Amino acid sequence: MTVATPSSLYADLNVDAQPDAPLASRTWYGVGGKADVLITPRDLASLAMLMRRCHRDQVPVRILGSGANLLVSDAGVDGVVISLDAPELRTVEYNQQGSVEVVRAWGGASTEKLVQELARRGLAGLEQMAGIPSSIGGALRMNAGGKFGCIGDAVHSVAVMGPDGSERIYLRESLAFDYRHTNIPEGVILWAVLQLREEDPLTVRSRLKEYFSYKKNSQPMSDQSSGCMFKNPLLADGTRESAGKLIDLAKLKGFRLGSAFVSPKHANFISVDAVGGRASDIAAISQQIIARVFDAHGITLEREVVFWGADIE
Repeated sequence: MTVATPSSLYADLNVDAQPDAPLASRTWYGVGGKADVLITPRDLASLAMLMRRCHRDQVPVRILGSGANLLVSDAGVDGVVISLDAPELRTVEYNQQGSVEVVRAWGGASTEKLVQELARRGLAGLEQMAGIPSSIGGALRMNAGGKFGCIGDAVHSVAVMGPDGSERIYLRESLAFDYRHTNIPEGVILWAVLQLREEDPLTVRSRLKEYFSYKKNSQPMSDQSSGCMFKNPLLADGTRESAGKLIDLAKLKGFRLGSAFVSPKHANFISVDAVGGRASDIAAISQQIIARVFDAHGITLEREVVFWGADIE
């Protein structure tokens, strides 16, 4: 890590700030080092000023969501890590009268909790996100999804705070949601308006249970992992091949390197020992997988999990 981030960036703002903050417990991998400073802005004005100052002083800024698709270096990360855990930045807003066709979910809101609440209210349109842990902002940034669709399927509009603290709203027609990719500009995703439809709550809940059951039966959800490590690669004919299948065919299921190992249940999941786990082992085994899949199939895998830290990025 570099010299600690100066407190002058945030000391006069309405924020919670934790210098030298451990990040491991905030990620699904449960490994990794500390942030120079972890900051939770309590309001939009403080977030905007913090972004402007970091931009002005060229201080690195990273946005921490649910930590479900993230690996933090054992050495930690420099600069500012922003959490959107304050109530103002994780609310979900519903129409107070009449039918509900859209909701506004703020970037720090839990996708898992939102999916469950929508089913309870009989609002369909986000069941495809069943069993996918994320914040709304994190899910949008990578267009998270799975076999049954992605979050982009439900997007009406998105608000983003740019690195200079300015806010801008992007309507659906200006946005592209591709496989694990969007064209949402750099910055903090403040909120998204999601397009929904009213349905019988029992029907919505039944569909939700079906989707979640599929994930539970096909993925090692009890392991200490971060979901699929690699994107499904695009082949020359325009189709996508399963990364898990390619890793399996390269005979890497169960392969271990230090504290990290390829899941015997789903080859696209890299798990780590609950005790003694190291980010460096996860990063190293991912590189081994990339090399061995290329040797076996001539295909280069691309990581889906985000790596933080100069020694692993």
